[in-house]
Amino acid sequence: MSKSVTILGSTGSIGVSTLDVIARNRDRYHVHSLTAHSNVQLLATQCQQHRPAYAVIGDESRLEELRNALRQLDTGTQALAGEEGLVAVASENESDVVMAAIVGAAGLKPTLAAARAGKKILLANKESLVVAGSLFIQAAQAAGANILPVDSEHNAIFQSLPVNWQDGLAHCGVERIILTASGGPFLDATDEEMHRATPGQACNHPNWRMGRKISVDSATLMNKGLELIEAHWLFGASPDQLEVVVHPQSIVHSMVAYCDGSVIAQMGTPDMRTPIAHALAWPDRIAAGVEKLCLPQLGNLTFREPEFHRFPCLQLAFDAMRAGASAPIILNAANEIAVQCFLDERIRFDQIAGVVAQVLERGGQGAVNGLDDVLEFDRMARIHASEVAAGLAGQVIR
Repeated sequence: MSKSVTILGSTGSIGVSTLDVIARNRDRYHVHSLTAHSNVQLLATQCQQHRPAYAVIGDESRLEELRNALRQLDTGTQALAGEEGLVAVASENESDVVMAAIVGAAGLKPTLAAARAGKKILLANKESLVVAGSLFIQAAQAAGANILPVDSEHNAIFQSLPVNWQDGLAHCGVERIILTASGGPFLDATDEEMHRATPGQACNHPNWRMGRKISVDSATLMNKGLELIEAHWLFGASPDQLEVVVHPQSIVHSMVAYCDGSVIAQMGTPDMRTPIAHALAWPDRIAAGVEKLCLPQLGNLTFREPEFHRFPCLQLAFDAMRAGASAPIILNAANEIAVQCFLDERIRFDQIAGVVAQVLERGGQGAVNGLDDVLEFDRMARIHASEVAAGLAGQVIR
């Protein structure tokens, strides 16, 4: 029987890749709902191609524009808007699978709604676990939701773990989870080159084609830091069981080391359609349309230690993971503001980590007892980060 899929964030890179995989497997999947933040034209075109029941535009001011576009294309799709619309389609009874691919903390409420509705969740929105890991996992367990990781690293870990890993990592012989990082476009850049880095350079990832925000996070290695926190919650791993190695070729997507000396790695070409197809079909396998990996043509695969002094965002993430409570919320919120300020050319690339560090040092950290606490820590961190970034205005090198 064909499974119905809702894609939260269908106009982003993950959403577009998910639609490509679905189109290759139309006998098994069909689209139930699509959502976008503000890209009305692409969302409407996707509705014309896939005929979903619902389309949601996050920017409520563009609802009428979306309605007109859908009407002109004769899609038969009902238009909704805002957070209420996102939550509604994420928890809709008729949808079997929810691809959670909204970037940043904005994806928290609809992804949490999907968990509370007991959906099969393909999790590409790492921030849901970074800022509300305990709440999210508890909600999923209570409702019987099935969480399948889509980030290439976490999907690789999932594939490399034993079937009984949920009994406890140590219980099934796992010693370490090793996340690989490409190092991004500035892996071997000089301090001066990073000092003068432009948004265009930061978004020019050598291996992956991603959205602007996650591309900058890859360039600072904050993305790897957020993935550490995500792995902590997904796999019940302690900070001491997690490590990062730099692997510039992005062929080995992550590894699991066992107490008997074995290290199991998952390999593949750097194409997000592979983890999407794996999570969508699990425990089965389906075609993803990716280029096949040819081992003789790979040449050398290299690994090295991360340079924390050159990429301080990774150290900040490690520290926030160890601190727990509200620290990961503050880390994520401050980083989102700092990255946007860099993309808007209001601060330099090498000032992103400093903004995050100052917000974390400002204090205000504390216990997180519910979603209201999450949202309040997030709100205050954004205010503080905006203030810190404003103090750096005018220092951008053009």
